[in-house]
Amino acid sequence: MPLIEMKDIKKVFRSGETDVQILKGISISIDSGEFVAIMGLSGSGKSTLMNLIGCLDRPTSGTYLLGGEDVSSLSPDRLAELRRYTFGFIFQRYNLISVLTAMENVEVPAIYAGIKRQERHERAGELLASLRLGERFNYRPSQLSGGQQQRVSVARALMNGGTVILADEPTGALDSKSGAEVMEILHSLHRKGHTIIMVTHDPALASHANRTIRIADGEIAGDETVRKPELLVAVPSEVKHNRHTAGAADITESVKMALHSLRISKFRTFLTMLGITIGVASVVAMLAIGNGAKQEVLSRIQAMGTNLLVVKPGAPGVRGAGGIITTLVPEDAWAIKDLQGVVTAVPEVVQPVTVRYGSKDYVTSVDATSEDFPSARNWTTSIGAFFQSEDLMRYAQVVVLGQTVADALFQIGEDPTGKYVLMGNVPFQVIGIMAVKGADPQGNDMDDMVWVPLTTGIIRLIGQRYLKSISVQVTDEAVMDDVQKAIEKLLIQRHKIEDFQIRSMAALLEIATQTQNTLTYLLGAIAAISLIVGGIGVMNIMLVSVTERTREIGIRMAVGARGLDVLLQFITEAVVVCLISGVIGIIAGIGGGIAVSKAMGWLVIFSAIPIVLAFGCTFATGIIFGYLPAKKAAGLDPVTALATE
Repeated sequence: MPLIEMKDIKKVFRSGETDVQILKGISISIDSGEFVAIMGLSGSGKSTLMNLIGCLDRPTSGTYLLGGEDVSSLSPDRLAELRRYTFGFIFQRYNLISVLTAMENVEVPAIYAGIKRQERHERAGELLASLRLGERFNYRPSQLSGGQQQRVSVARALMNGGTVILADEPTGALDSKSGAEVMEILHSLHRKGHTIIMVTHDPALASHANRTIRIADGEIAGDETVRKPELLVAVPSEVKHNRHTAGAADITESVKMALHSLRISKFRTFLTMLGITIGVASVVAMLAIGNGAKQEVLSRIQAMGTNLLVVKPGAPGVRGAGGIITTLVPEDAWAIKDLQGVVTAVPEVVQPVTVRYGSKDYVTSVDATSEDFPSARNWTTSIGAFFQSEDLMRYAQVVVLGQTVADALFQIGEDPTGKYVLMGNVPFQVIGIMAVKGADPQGNDMDDMVWVPLTTGIIRLIGQRYLKSISVQVTDEAVMDDVQKAIEKLLIQRHKIEDFQIRSMAALLEIATQTQNTLTYLLGAIAAISLIVGGIGVMNIMLVSVTERTREIGIRMAVGARGLDVLLQFITEAVVVCLISGVIGIIAGIGGGIAVSKAMGWLVIFSAIPIVLAFGCTFATGIIFGYLPAKKAAGLDPVTALATE
């Protein structure tokens, strides 16, 4: 049975709106072990015929049997398998991958055959050494002469066994000496049992073959056997193939090829990575800043006590018109204090006041309250002590300063306790300084305040007894609702009308949490936009890369790469770019967040989940935005790709 049998093969190309018939019913038969020259002028169709024989292209019609198997109807993957194991290509222009060394070029077919790294490395070395290229292993094509490049091409053709060697004008770009060396190599391969099919327009070159098939205008013009072949048996395979993984380069090799490709165009790779790096850094830093701001707000609310109910004057849903709302009085606080589940009820009257010490005046606010204020608000003194119930009973003229007021009136390091300040021309003795609290959830400075006994403040400073609020400390958050209902019932009984409002600090904390979460998500969404923009940049660069590397893709397909292998390689390149960018972005984001924290004094909180999510997004970005370029690369026609300059 013939190794290759073609019956009535026709090939038609579409040129604009016109069909151009290149092959017009070719019928040939080639036995195993033959040395055949296909000869014809340029444009006669000989290269098209070779592409069909080598499964780089499909006939428009006709039957092609390879070892008895009908090739015409095979799947693309099966055709790739035939190119991988049965055929070895030697091209006129060598078709070596320019960014790879001689050794790496020879190893390419073995990668797609699933041969282990060490095994293929040893075989490639043996082949190159046998072709007198033992000292050129690590040379790139640009560093080799034409004859040396063609010998590398021969070694690549033999890497997976190469039962059938297809040589397209193998000496066309060589000088006479190098050409003679290549022809001697082909004769040597023929003597070892390889079937040689050589395409040429040179009669002198065709004379080396045992058989010459002439083709003219797409038809067989002659078929002449000059001499019988010396050997008519197929070459035994010297290579053990792993058919389970053959044709699918493993992920390790894909990553190595991706890194190799990225190193070639360093500046382009840098620009590609920049967008993703900025995106990831923005996500990490902005979420950390958002989490820090959230924690600060919640900490301030929690510092006031989550087991607090705050009673405010005025009917629900009604705002004051700037005047004093006269609905709450101190007696309301004392009545609430006696309710079950209430630890204490703290009345407060707040009013602006000017505090004077020596020649310094400072405008602040005075809070006339009870001795239970520190425990209800979870706020202690840093220096001295807070006033006690005895001070309320005897209308004591004592005051506790906030840290901001103390800093404004006294020298740094000066102890204010025991000294007197004037408020409304009334002297008050400083008995303590409150610990620093910072800003409240609304951004107001909580330390810009002074505290005096409720009785003293009402009589000597404020001149009215209507309260601004009553802070009710509850025994347990679990009874908050019950206590709130009891307070409502009590005050309605006392006032005969609902002229008050009750707010739960726990509810306020929940609202603040939701608000801060929304703001954090918003920051994350804004930062994620830059990640998407970076992904689009990756896709654009990869599309350009596919265009520039079209010939390389054609070479890989010619030596056995499936569309899946090409798809995997380009997706891997996109993913590798994104993952490297993600790592750099995470480091930059953490560094940027720390820098902002130190420069602005903001609280910045990093957590694992946003970092993991950001890194995961970079992986997804690589796959999503790398798929379109990879699909385009995988869908290229091998013949068209090889013809690209």
